[in-house]
Amino acid sequence: QVQLVESGGGLVQAGGSLRLSCAASGRTFSAYAVGWFRQAPGKEREFVAAIRRTGRNTAYANSVRGRFTISRDNAKNTVYLQMNSLKPEDTAVYYCAARPSDVSLVVHEYDYWGQGTQVTVSS
Repeated sequence: QVQLVESGGGLVQAGGSLRLSCAASGRTFSAYAVGWFRQAPGKEREFVAAIRRTGRNTAYANSVRGRFTISRDNAKNTVYLQMNSLKPEDTAVYYCAARPSDVSLVVHEYDYWGQGTQVTVSS
């Protein structure tokens, strides 16, 4: 079992930056691939970024590539999502999720989820 807690969301103007954190507790965190997903009102949850267990490989949605960076510190049991050049369309609840295998871009392939953190980007 892995428990995930997101933090770092908030209100920011367009063009600004935020860094989200996903803190994990429970079993060995380094055994899990981690993904970030987001869900805007009235829309389905969508993939944002993912990172392999070792942190050596990452994947990004086309909409955030070049603006967002995912990283992890296994010693601190934490995964980060650095978000730069934020746009109003980035407004959503952001969730981190973990799976005891390789990364996936698919929502239902993740076993553990945090409660989410709200990110609001004003124009």
